[in-house]
Formats: sequence, C-alpha cells, structure tokens
Amino acid sequence: MINQTNPNLPKTPTGITGLDEITGGGIPKGRPTLICGSAGCGKTLFAMQFLVGGIMDQNEPGVFMSFEESAPDLAQNVKSLGFDLDKLRAEKKLYIDHVHVERSEIEETGEYDLEGLFIRLNHAIDSIGAKRVVLDTVESLFGGIENEALLRSELRRLFIWLKTKGVTAIITGERGENTFTRQGLEEYVSDCVILLDFRVIDQIATRRLRIVKYRGSTHGTNEYPFLIDEHGISVLPITSLKLDYKTSRDIISTGLPALDNMFALGGMFRGGSTLVTGTAGTAKTILAAYFSKSSCDRNEPVLYFSFEESPDQFMRNMHSVGLHLEPYANSGLLKIHASRPSLQGLEMHLLNLHKLIETHRPKTVIVDPISSLITIGSSSEVRGMLVRLMDMMKMRSISAYFTSLTHTGYNENSDATVDAVSSLADTWIDLRNEDRNGKRTRTFLIVKSRGMGHVTQPSEFSITDGGLILHTPEKQSGS
Repeated sequence: MINQTNPNLPKTPTGITGLDEITGGGIPKGRPTLICGSAGCGKTLFAMQFLVGGIMDQNEPGVFMSFEESAPDLAQNVKSLGFDLDKLRAEKKLYIDHVHVERSEIEETGEYDLEGLFIRLNHAIDSIGAKRVVLDTVESLFGGIENEALLRSELRRLFIWLKTKGVTAIITGERGENTFTRQGLEEYVSDCVILLDFRVIDQIATRRLRIVKYRGSTHGTNEYPFLIDEHGISVLPITSLKLDYKTSRDIISTGLPALDNMFALGGMFRGGSTLVTGTAGTAKTILAAYFSKSSCDRNEPVLYFSFEESPDQFMRNMHSVGLHLEPYANSGLLKIHASRPSLQGLEMHLLNLHKLIETHRPKTVIVDPISSLITIGSSSEVRGMLVRLMDMMKMRSISAYFTSLTHTGYNENSDATVDAVSSLADTWIDLRNEDRNGKRTRTFLIVKSRGMGHVTQPSEFSITDGGLILHTPEKQSGS
C-alpha cells in the first residue's frame, strides 16, 4: 500500500479502483502517461474508464482519439459496463474522434509530421474544454515510419505538445517482443509508464498491472492483479506490511456456549482470525455454520465463501444438525458465494473476495476450505494470498474463519495449508476422528488463542440431530 504522496506533483485520480492507492493519488496531472501491453489485456478499457471516471467523478470533460475503432464500435463495446458514451457526447462532456491513418500513403510519399493531428486534437479539446485526453493506439500513428530519428522526433513533439496544452493524457501502445512497445521508444519520453499483462499459467488466466516508472513520485513496484468485470477494471493493491491496524477487546460468541466457555473470556475477540483444521468428516463446516449463525443472530452480516458446496447443498446439509440458515440468507444477512477453486487463479480469487467484501460490508467472513486453494497454487502462494486477505479483514475489524482439510496421520508441520496459515491465525482449533477400542471418537482441541487463556486438553464431542454437543473438561487456562 502506497500512502506517500509528493505535494509538489499534482495528480489526477484515474477512477480505477485500487490504482490510485498504488500510485499515491493517480497519474501525473497535465502530463502524458503510457499504457502498454499485448492485445486483449485491457488498454482501451483502461483508457475509457479513465475518461468516464473523470467526467462522472471529477467533472473533467475528455477527448478520446481512436486510431483503430470507430465511435459506434467503442460505444457498443463499453455499454455492458454501464458507460453511456452517446449520452456523454450529447452532453458535450466527451468527444470521440476516429482518425484513420493509411500506412501505404506514408510509405509512398515518405513524408510525415503530426501537424494535422495537433490541429484536429486542439479543436476537440477546445470544443468541450477537455482536461483529459486519450490517444488509442500510438502504433497506428507511426506504423509506416522506418526512420527512427524522425519517429523519435515526432514522438517528442507529441508529448511536448500535450504538456503545453496542459491536459492529462493517456497514450496506449502494443507491447513489442523485447520492449514495452513495438517501437521501444515511448517509455523514454513518457512521465509515467504502466504495463498491463495477460498471461495463462496451467490453464488459468491472470491479468496483472505494473508501474514501470513514475517520474517525481513514489509508487508501488510490484505486479498487481486486476480484474475486468461488469463494473470495469479493479486493481488489488498489496496491503500494508506495517501491522498498524486497531484491535478490539470485544468478545463475541462462537455460537456454541460450551465452546465459548473453553476460552477464559467466554468467547473470542472480535476481528480475530480463526483456523479450524481436521480430516474429512470432522465437522469443520458444521462449526463454520455455527459461527455464521452466531454472527447473524447479532444482526451482523456474514459473507460465506464455499469452494466445495453450492449454497442450497450447504443449507440443506445443516438441517441434519438442526441449523436452519435459510431465513438469514433470505434476509440478506448471510451471503453465500460458491465457486470451484479452478475457476480462476489465486490472485483473481483474492480480488473477487476483496470486491465482495467491499460490496456487502460483512462483519464475519468464512472461507471453507482454504485447503482447496492448494490445487491452484503452492504453499507459499497460498500463504501470500491469505496474508493479504487477513490484513484486509483486520484493517476492517472483520472476524475471519478459515477451515482446512488435513490428512490422516498428519502433524501440524506436514500439511501444506496448515503450515501456510497456522502461524497467522489468532485462534487454532483442531478437530479429529480417533479410533479408540474399535469405536470412533471425535475430539476437539484448542491449539492456541492469542491474548486469551483456554482449555488446553482435548475434549470429546458428538454430532446429533440437535447439533454439536461438546463434552468439555473442567476449564484449564493455558496459552
């Protein structure tokens, strides 16, 4: 997370969720910014969202000069995102100009300069008082020029002219084989360069953004995943590593009074993170359902992410233990989002989690199970994702519950997902099925609970039609 801004460098908000946080306020005001990337990575959408965001949020009219797509095509392509370009044009807030450049004419005459473009662009800017300008894409302007000196000279003229005009400009360009753009020159004359990337690894597609350079400003230097959905582009910034979030001393119930009594303060801290581990059939999901119901009973919204069961199946199965969650789902207190882990990569899952949390503003978030994520990423990658997710929730004082499937005969240092997240969780509860004299016995152990004493010995429990019944030993404080 980038919080430092340079007061001497004015910035223009982009209107793209997450990007202004990474750039410390936006792209440089009154200067050109280059957006480069391969075909289909989202350059044109990025540029259009920048213009529409400026019009809607900052009351800054904009000019979109396209060298590939016509105005009707552009309007049709972004209509699904809720962008009504025709309306903005009618209101004189947006000016779209399609400029067709014939490369054969350039090759035949051998003459080329941008004077005509400057006149045309100047008219467009002045006609609506534009503060923002987009040129999409720059390759079409210079595709027929082989003289590198002339190319560099005209590019420099273009950027200087835009600066002189005082507009905040975005110029898009196709990525070259070993350069950020096909000509390999634009990045040297641009004040800010942002690279968009679209890659497919193990049949999973991921879009990423990286700020290559930003003159006069600090900025995030990592690769950041971004998502294109019905609301446009969203970028997920890396969360703060300062561990400066506030913590609560409030105690909340787990939904099981007997379990609450196993903690010295009669429950768990609000805003904490809880890991529940166990082999198949040890009641991890049932325990998560109790957490959900308890939060709903406090009139606190719950966001439940299921990687194995559909919402209907999850709620149906909970009937077998006397939990009826449909009223909470129908009232909107309980939101269940179900999908297979293989639907997308880890970072895209994280971005979706982030967006859903921002939309629904839950007080409790449950991820069941995180062990499914190991199928689409390594232990270190899963840990990295969960660190960011946990930090995001702690900064919002959201209580987090994670379940993780372990395997028979495991120890806490041998399971990939347990190893990835156990040290991060505030509370760790381990559930087991044990064979004692030919009879299966269910056991329950609080491995740790930060900042609070708890029962330290295993307890037996049963699953009945009426729910979980814990056969608790006498409370014994420990850590």
